[in-house]
Amino acid sequence: MTDLNTLSEMTERLRVAAGGLREADITAERAAQLVDECARLALEAAAELERQARDVGEQPAAQESLLSGQDRLL
Repeated sequence: MTDLNTLSEMTERLRVAAGGLREADITAERAAQLVDECARLALEAAAELERQARDVGEQPAAQESLLSGQDRLL
């Protein structure tokens, strides 16, 4: 699977899971499951983006943000 396909698949899975949260008759238990799934998928997508950024030699934006915030703490 190509990198673009991986992200596209993750995006679609996240879209479907988030769509489930909009259902009118959703139970609290199912909502909690979908929230967990959305969080897991978002983490997977973030990890994939960071991997792709490393592959092209770019520093991930989130990491840059953390490093700039670290300077303020010192």
